[in-house]
Amino acid sequence: DVDRNLILRMPSVNPAGGLSDAITFGTGGVAADGNGLFHPLGDHAQSSMVIDGQPISDQQSKVFSTQLPTSAIESMEVITGTPGAEFGDKSSLIAQITTRSGLGAGKLFGNVDTSYGSFGTVTSGIGLGWGNNKFGNFLALDGTRSGRFLDTPELAPIHDKGNNQSLFDRLDFDLTPRDVLHLNLFAARNWIQIPNDYDQLSQDQKQRVLTWNIAPGYQHTFSPRVLLTVNPYIRKDQFIYYPSANVFADTPATQSQDRHLLNYGLRSDVSLTEGRHNLKAGIDLKQTRLYEEFALGITDPTFNPVCVDASGSAAGPSTVADPNACAGLGLTANPSFSPGLLPYDLTRAGSLFHFQGSANVNQYAFYVQDAITFGNLLVNVGLRADVYRGLVSDNGIEPRLGLSYNVKKTGTVLRAAYARTFETPYNENLILSSATGTGGLAQNVFGASGVAPLHPGRRNQFNTGLQQSVGKWLLVDADYFWKYTQNAYDFSTLLNSTITFPIAWQKSKLDGVTGRVSTVDIHGFQAYVTFGHNRARYFPPEAGGLLNIDAAGVFRIDHDQ
Repeated sequence: DVDRNLILRMPSVNPAGGLSDAITFGTGGVAADGNGLFHPLGDHAQSSMVIDGQPISDQQSKVFSTQLPTSAIESMEVITGTPGAEFGDKSSLIAQITTRSGLGAGKLFGNVDTSYGSFGTVTSGIGLGWGNNKFGNFLALDGTRSGRFLDTPELAPIHDKGNNQSLFDRLDFDLTPRDVLHLNLFAARNWIQIPNDYDQLSQDQKQRVLTWNIAPGYQHTFSPRVLLTVNPYIRKDQFIYYPSANVFADTPATQSQDRHLLNYGLRSDVSLTEGRHNLKAGIDLKQTRLYEEFALGITDPTFNPVCVDASGSAAGPSTVADPNACAGLGLTANPSFSPGLLPYDLTRAGSLFHFQGSANVNQYAFYVQDAITFGNLLVNVGLRADVYRGLVSDNGIEPRLGLSYNVKKTGTVLRAAYARTFETPYNENLILSSATGTGGLAQNVFGASGVAPLHPGRRNQFNTGLQQSVGKWLLVDADYFWKYTQNAYDFSTLLNSTITFPIAWQKSKLDGVTGRVSTVDIHGFQAYVTFGHNRARYFPPEAGGLLNIDAAGVFRIDHDQ
């Protein structure tokens, strides 16, 4: 549990990435990655946000999308253990976020924040709330500008300016003693230069991300024991990647993209509390509309040379396009030459590769779960059914079981759990990544190894752990996890850009420990440490992506930590 008081005390080091920072710093077993991403318990960005009942499983990092500002957050419950049956898609980490509300405030309240830091980093935010017993509103306006917006390949940031603006507004209506309605409105924009290294000083690539989100929510209380919750929503991300005006300033390749992700759906459940039972049953229905435009051209003659000299370096005139002609020039044919790239090699009279595609991904989920109390023993049992209809069709049946026992005499909680989960593919660049393998894109022009569109994965996850109070002031929480996944997801980053493609390995084995040691709040002072260690073993072959990734056998992913 991370409340607003803890969020206010946390450092924030990522411009426009405060939510990622709060999760990384506040949760054991979560490792920071580049550009504000994080790896939850050995996985690649396998996380979901549930914001006031709205599920978001698409990527929220600033290089993919935009994030909810921390000024709009009242509290978070971060789940890194076995997920309940109500959660699907990306389930290694689930952040249930409650936003700030003005309902029942009775007075005007808010905050004004500003800061200045190195690299010309300026942040500012205004939060304003007001309301009575029938109506409430909370508005948050935030902005950031930095000369080091993204992580840079050089010690000194070069061409790395960026800015972010966001608006969040929550309106609450207490319609009757039994009916409550809220409406979340969110809009945000990122504009970012892509950082250069000393070999690319003239490169001028940029990206822009636009997001808007509309999410009403309704609750009806049938009785003190029965509650109905209904959450419809619609959200859109547009990601645009701009090449340099002079494409030959981009090296070793120039690339551009215009990608749209429109997601709308409905999540609804009924909760019933009766005796020792706390039952919940619900549905999660959504459609994601994908649209992708992409262009790529090779601008470096040494990236895919036709001929090489005795030392293996690129050699020969750019007019040579046939490896058989290398011998006549006293050279050797390049053994790594990719003939599929030759038509898109701008240094050899090629032209830009263009791709355009659209697709719909339909997902339907049905779940039921029950938390049953037997004295000091709590049993969580659930079942989830997922139906996935996208570029491929697949189904998943997922039982979930968790046990926890409270040893009150020693202040100890012991727990163990199992979950079968249905891991869905990343939606970002899914169409192109699923079309690049053998037989795709005019017989696999890029050399990627996939042979079919990416399929959902299946995982068996086990967790065991304990929570221990030490006196009145200290709380220790530790967990061991083990996850075995068939069709394990990863990202492949395109050269030196921020464009990534989802890929899948045949399987993965992940295990590790995670923990947190914290004091209670002592007159406004609190200290805590989070820790984690994992082994992430992945097994080839790899599927998807744009360019092939070589892996001779099982390997450990470094996670860029």
